[in-house]
Amino acid sequence: MRRHKRPKKQTSQTKKKAVVINWHKPSENKPYPTWSKLDDPWVLVSTKHQRVYIKDGKKTVYTMFASTGVNNSTPKGTFHIQAERGDFFYNANSKEGAHYWVSFKDHGIYLFHTVPTDAEGHYNVEEANQLGKTAHSHGCVRLAVPDAKWFYEHVTYGTKVVVE
Repeated sequence: MRRHKRPKKQTSQTKKKAVVINWHKPSENKPYPTWSKLDDPWVLVSTKHQRVYIKDGKKTVYTMFASTGVNNSTPKGTFHIQAERGDFFYNANSKEGAHYWVSFKDHGIYLFHTVPTDAEGHYNVEEANQLGKTAHSHGCVRLAVPDAKWFYEHVTYGTKVVVE
């Protein structure tokens, strides 16, 4: 008599864990790195994975959820953080604004910033809910609100940014 193997039940170890992204909270459940204590800080943006990696040399010290530009509109290459930054902007043409912006290309055109807002600074929840899931910007790199605030307050002028 032949015995048939029963299919294995999926356990919690074999199930793929869904990533829950809350754009109101930091991307990781650990403190942000102390920028001044990093030996070789730089920023890696993955358009494939919709992530921003804060690097210290070859080591990733913090990972942030991101949304980059649709249709590959975020420029790829090596750039450096520019002098332009601010706590809020609004673009009437695209009818979108954001908090905590930092320029990395073309002096105020390509930015790191929060998920988008309206003219009054209220977050666009539908757009914010795309964070970390899909490219959804006009070319900027969108971040969770606390991640963008930390980036704005700590990532220094001249820091290398690699977008791939």
